[in-house]
Amino acid sequence: MTALGPLLGALADGSVEVVDLTSPLSEETPLIQLPPDRGQPWPFQREVISHYDEAGPTVYWNNIRLSEHTGTHFDAPVHWLPGKDHDDVSKVPPRRLFGPAAVLDFSAEAAEDPDFLLQRHHVEAWQKEHGPLPEQGWLLYRTGWADRQDDPGKFLNDRHTPGIAPECAKWLAQETPLVGIGVETVGTDAGLAGEFDDQPYPCHWYFHGADKYGLTQLRNLHRLPPQGALLIAAPLPIVGGSGSPARVLALVAGD
Repeated sequence: MTALGPLLGALADGSVEVVDLTSPLSEETPLIQLPPDRGQPWPFQREVISHYDEAGPTVYWNNIRLSEHTGTHFDAPVHWLPGKDHDDVSKVPPRRLFGPAAVLDFSAEAAEDPDFLLQRHHVEAWQKEHGPLPEQGWLLYRTGWADRQDDPGKFLNDRHTPGIAPECAKWLAQETPLVGIGVETVGTDAGLAGEFDDQPYPCHWYFHGADKYGLTQLRNLHRLPPQGALLIAAPLPIVGGSGSPARVLALVAGD
């Protein structure tokens, strides 16, 4: 309790703020679009069990149906072939579900070019200004795409969405101390990443192959500093699961 006392006090007096990075989950939540010959994820659906009615006069609850990768969600290593021998979402060590966050803001570039790809030199320039990427931390990639989430057409944008270049994704996954990557878009990779010649879907391929994680459809990244926030990711521990919808929070020191 001694170690936690200052944090609890800071939360109580507001000097540490809790920022919700999670997009609300509903029937309108945008869902990734795959080629017609691929298996398709289920959109979020619900069916009322009872709502203070004859089926349950004192109870309101629903059955739900959705893909593991719907809305703001956590990608476990087994989600992709190179990570097949690593953890499913139920086996991810709890200690790896929270850590420091580095927020890289390339929203201006993505506004100019929806297919903008983050390159290694962009990250290295950011590090010269803000310091090294955090040990056992997260790279949160801000592109401004969260502003589109209330319009599924603009959000999916016919697969023209920003991402990370293959060489950069490989470097981040294999040569930096990060534990994962978080993005505002529908998936951790660019919308057209399936068409990359050198490595399709590089974030999935390299991060999961390195036993690292992904977070998608984040919002409120503009409320986080470039360095110094603490990220908390809370997926459901689905046994054998490749991922899970998640509540993602950040602790941020006030001014």
